[in-house]
Amino acid sequence: MITPAPAPASAAAVHAEEPAWLELDQLTERLDLAVDRAMSEAGLWAPELAARAVRQAEGDPAEAAHLLRAHRAAQPRLAVSAPVATSELRVVRRISSAFRNPPGGQILGRTVDYAGRLLDLLPEDEGRTHVTDESPAPADDGHLHHDHEHSADPSAVERVPGNVLAILREMGLVAPLPERPDDPEPYDITRRPARPGAPRSAWLQTMARGDTGSLVHLWWYGCDWRPDHEIPGELRHGALPVRIAHPHTGEPVTVAEVRVSEVESFYNVPSATAQHHLGVGYGICFGHNERKSIAMAGLDLALVHYDATSELHHDVLLTLDGLDSTGYAQHLKLPHHVEYRSVLDRAEAAGQDANPPGETV
Repeated sequence: MITPAPAPASAAAVHAEEPAWLELDQLTERLDLAVDRAMSEAGLWAPELAARAVRQAEGDPAEAAHLLRAHRAAQPRLAVSAPVATSELRVVRRISSAFRNPPGGQILGRTVDYAGRLLDLLPEDEGRTHVTDESPAPADDGHLHHDHEHSADPSAVERVPGNVLAILREMGLVAPLPERPDDPEPYDITRRPARPGAPRSAWLQTMARGDTGSLVHLWWYGCDWRPDHEIPGELRHGALPVRIAHPHTGEPVTVAEVRVSEVESFYNVPSATAQHHLGVGYGICFGHNERKSIAMAGLDLALVHYDATSELHHDVLLTLDGLDSTGYAQHLKLPHHVEYRSVLDRAEAAGQDANPPGETV
């Protein structure tokens, strides 16, 4: 008896038997928002390492942030960067919901905000061809810049428009900047844990590294102090220079750039000292993460409004860290045999005390 030879396996079937391997550029260019979120919640700007973490964590942003923070903790601190003004931000996206035509204009950039929420059901081969045809050419730095578009004239996109907050200050709607001859050093939450009563720099750092979902939830649900919502006067996404002092000359030297999302929100916050001035909330975080920066700015407004001993200060400083909350959930999957056995013993003892032997309920 002769049996026919099995039909040759299709290419798809052959590839299905092999584990798919995601290249780092696929992650940084096509899953850039996930990579940016991991960097933001880890407090570490390292796109390639973040892509590796996302791949190793199988797409779990909390686990990817955990991997990045663990790696960051093992690295030496070689230098401290110099302060940089966000007026130097080279924007690739800049919008204002408060002004129709802000100075420098609106720069919509690449975003899904204005697209219909329709699931892409194109066949895989057709979708792959469509994405390949629309892929931008590599820039001079070898990066495809998937999250924004480049123009032939760099000044058309990479520009530094006027700041909306400066205009409001000129109009007298926002309190002028205070003169601080002794500007205190920012609180470093990587060296000291932040507790209620910590300065503003501590809660801004905590929110910048906080879990995005928890942060948005606390801002949306927990801020019941305002009758309506604040207005994001300006939302910007772009590149900021990182400068350190030259070891020999002491002069500042630009050694890198980081992408950030920055928001300044305004609201008429009741204040005994500035009744006619708008309150300003500020939010900034690594990468392209607009929801997080908007929630940061709203919570910053609220934290200034509330006393340092309030529940909101406690929630922001002690409950927003994703590693803390997910770590607690993860540890519940570890063996707790002795603890759970004691819980059962106490429950049985309580039941016997309530119903002594010989009594009928």
